[in-house]
Amino acid sequence: MSGLLALLDDVAGIAKIAAASVDDVAGQAAKAGAKAAGAVIDDAAVTPKYVQGFAAARELPIVGKIALGSIRNKLVILLPLALLLSSFAPWAITPLLMLGGSYLCFEGAEKVFHALWPGEAHEDVDAKGDPTELEQSKVAGAVKTDFILSAEIMTIALAALPQGQPIWMEALVLAIVGIGITIAVYGGVALIVKADDIGLWLAREGRAGATRAFGRGLVRVMPGFMKALMIVGTAAMLWVGGSIVLHGAAETFWAVPYEAIHYLAETLAHRMPADFQGAVSWGVTALCDGIFGVVYGALMIPVAKWIVGPVIGLFRKDPVAG
Repeated sequence: MSGLLALLDDVAGIAKIAAASVDDVAGQAAKAGAKAAGAVIDDAAVTPKYVQGFAAARELPIVGKIALGSIRNKLVILLPLALLLSSFAPWAITPLLMLGGSYLCFEGAEKVFHALWPGEAHEDVDAKGDPTELEQSKVAGAVKTDFILSAEIMTIALAALPQGQPIWMEALVLAIVGIGITIAVYGGVALIVKADDIGLWLAREGRAGATRAFGRGLVRVMPGFMKALMIVGTAAMLWVGGSIVLHGAAETFWAVPYEAIHYLAETLAHRMPADFQGAVSWGVTALCDGIFGVVYGALMIPVAKWIVGPVIGLFRKDPVAG
């Protein structure tokens, strides 16, 4: 009997440890996911463009294919790479974060540039091609774009995890973050791309006048909502990218800009009532990070055009030469 009681006590202890581990994993996943959340807004804003021009019946299947590609990017490619980094090259995490932050600043600044100085409209050369090939091309392009943002998300999540914990816990947390963010992003995208169809159905089939009015309002609101989402997505990219670059620079070689922004935010916050100090500090920091992101990203545009682009072009096979 004493042996049985001891066994039950051991089982209870193991159960408590397991429960604590589950709670720890959930808490770390929530924290890491919150850190990476700012990098996914642009994903939700950009993805709907990949279903434009297709029949309504193909919209959700296309979003589903992109979501599966995103899961594959995160779990099959990026998760093992993140674990290798954590185990053998933790020093590389900050430089990689800064590289990803630089890309976010560049893409955000490029969108601002094109919004202020739009180029000439051009016809989509694939628009008249085979629909199946066009769909495959659009999905492949979306998955490639997702890979860059997914890499940033997984790196941010990895950097948010405590050091020195078991590798299985890191893997589990990163998997939860990757799957959770993918479901949230592409679930939201699915709702966005079908919102106008839902509105039309409600406007036509709704039994109550209020239901039909809601449907018509939904159809009218969606174009403005999409524009607002693009603006918010661009602002989030600049804010997150600028924050990552500034924080990484402070940790590695130059802390002056980061400390100056922190000092300004705290100084302005202390002049406000206590209930608003946290919001003011966050707002000033985000604004300064975003301004830095615009300036830094603008400087990256000629670098990408005249240096990075030609270098990448050297490794691409010339389709004419075969």
